[in-house]
Amino acid sequence: MDHTLYTENGIKLREDQTIIPWNEHPRPLLARDRWLCLNGWWEFSVQDKGMPVDAGTDRIRVPFPPESALSGIRRHFPEGAVLRYRREVTLPREWGTDPSRHLILHIDAADQHAAVYIDGREIGRHDGGYEHFSFDITGVGEHFALTVETTDDLRDLREPYGKQTMRRGGMWYTPFSGIWQSVWLECVPETYVERITVRTDLHIAVIDTGDCRHQGEISVEGPRGSERFALRDGHAEVRPSEPRLWSPEDPYLYHFTLKLDSGDEISSYFALRTIGIEVSGGVRRLSLNGRPYFFHALLDQGYWSDGLCTPAGPASYEEDIRTAKLLGFNTLRKHIRVEPDLFYHACDRLGMVVFQDMVNNGDYSFLRDTILPNLGFVRRDDRRLHRDPETRARFLLRMDQTVAQLGSFPSILYWTIFNEGWGQFDSAAAYDHLHALDDTRIIDAASGWYDQGAGDVTSIHVYNHPYRFEPSSQPVVLSECGGYSRVTEGHVFASGKTYGYGAMKSDEALIARIERLYRREILPRIPRGLSGSVYTQLSDVEDEVNGVVTYDRRVVKLPAERMQRLAEEMSLRGEKA
Repeated sequence: MDHTLYTENGIKLREDQTIIPWNEHPRPLLARDRWLCLNGWWEFSVQDKGMPVDAGTDRIRVPFPPESALSGIRRHFPEGAVLRYRREVTLPREWGTDPSRHLILHIDAADQHAAVYIDGREIGRHDGGYEHFSFDITGVGEHFALTVETTDDLRDLREPYGKQTMRRGGMWYTPFSGIWQSVWLECVPETYVERITVRTDLHIAVIDTGDCRHQGEISVEGPRGSERFALRDGHAEVRPSEPRLWSPEDPYLYHFTLKLDSGDEISSYFALRTIGIEVSGGVRRLSLNGRPYFFHALLDQGYWSDGLCTPAGPASYEEDIRTAKLLGFNTLRKHIRVEPDLFYHACDRLGMVVFQDMVNNGDYSFLRDTILPNLGFVRRDDRRLHRDPETRARFLLRMDQTVAQLGSFPSILYWTIFNEGWGQFDSAAAYDHLHALDDTRIIDAASGWYDQGAGDVTSIHVYNHPYRFEPSSQPVVLSECGGYSRVTEGHVFASGKTYGYGAMKSDEALIARIERLYRREILPRIPRGLSGSVYTQLSDVEDEVNGVVTYDRRVVKLPAERMQRLAEEMSLRGEKA
């Protein structure tokens, strides 16, 4: 089993105990100077049904889940067990000299239920494994004990859980638990910006703080220098002179500073761009900035051999994005995962479109959700699927929270609600719900099958047989395909237990099969209305060996030159369509 460690600042985390992992401001869209990272070594203990469990260690490295090598534990504890994290915190001395300051504790994600204590006193609770949460802890002393207790239980499928399973294997992965994103403190003035939303098109950025009391000024850095705009009643309309549009080929970002009259100051950014549907060549196509655009994508599961759901540091995201671009891809489909903000920030900066999935809850049936659809039974009415009202309500609530959390990142152009029937219910109503939240992006209501005709695209999955294109009144996206497996000796998670769609016996056989897929099945369909394709997948994940890179990210399986030629052909075909 390979668990090669990634490095942070060139030093292996396991070898240097003093490094603070993820010591980079976690919220690039709402950044202040006065913040303190609380990642690193915490005291750790476990209780199951009120009895202590021998964890094998009394400490854990945050923000890595205990199942990961980087946590220092590499173990999953019984479902429903209480994971207890504790550490002493000393505030920076300069924070204590400000009598009007407020102190905010942020936990960017903990799976799935969390209770937080200061010096033994409970200050709040949170449910949900993928959402940021925070508490105002103003009034604590300069030194205090912080305790976080988390529980999760994969036997309860009402909360979104993604591809975690107690019996990992094939397309299902090792479960994760506990704190898995950054924990940090922020010092803010009495009146401050708690959130910021940005909606843009080709000419204007509408910036909203959600508080009508906020008055101030926004200074925007653009291609021609700095421009200033007024913030009134928490709202500003920014119209840069000579707009420069964002695209994967030119990922231009407008950085700005927002200063409230109260003294709060944040730094953020936006991009001018739009995604839509245009008629071109007699068919409806996806467009970027008003022109037909082919989205050449990789499926991205977001798992790592050493950190599981959390890589060693944000630089690991950049490495993946640069590798994908080197191979000619312009899009990542973030598959049934919500990542830390710094992933989306890297996509914004480096020019990588994101198709963002919601995280499924509810039960999965191999017969209903895999076997029958692959035999052609894909016309099922989904209004009677997954009828438990609480499971449905939690999915919609978490979808609302995902959109609120990620909706201002410009690289996200496309939401996927349901994938292959997992947890799917009344997708037409779910589409209407999401469209009311965000009408600026493409919405794929049912990726793969059980399409009720409610989304903005016709979304198809094809494995193990040729792609038979069928024209549609909507843009068509081949939202999963390929998945050819290739074992790279010395870089395999579990020898002898490999999973994929068609085993390739050599690197040459792999690239030849991929070229055949694109040249015979994808390229000819672009003039007929195919607007994007998503190849499975970016990296190997545990038993899955169908990545274009290995699970440890040490080997790129495909030759860049040949992949770039394919990408150029698709781009040209898309522009001419």
